[in-house]
Amino acid sequence: MCLAVPGKVVSLHEAGGVQMGKVDFDGITKDICLAYMPDIKPGEYVIVHVGFAIEKLDEKSALETLQMFREMGFLEEELGASEGESDEISTRVS
Repeated sequence: MCLAVPGKVVSLHEAGGVQMGKVDFDGITKDICLAYMPDIKPGEYVIVHVGFAIEKLDEKSALETLQMFREMGFLEEELGASEGESDEISTRVS
């Protein structure tokens, strides 16, 4: 299954002329393309699908969705978390 997962933008950088960012998915940080979100700022939440931020999301909705994915067991599967990372994911609740 391939879900769109909410994450918090931690930092911004450019790679090859493309706006990129470090995005935190409840403890797992990944490099994400932010080209479709030119006005996004660190601290804001985005919905990410196959490595691209596709929509801005409010914090409440993002955290509720992450909690639901965690409870259903989708978060670890979708993000490809290792065993150690999945332990961290399952214990973090904001």
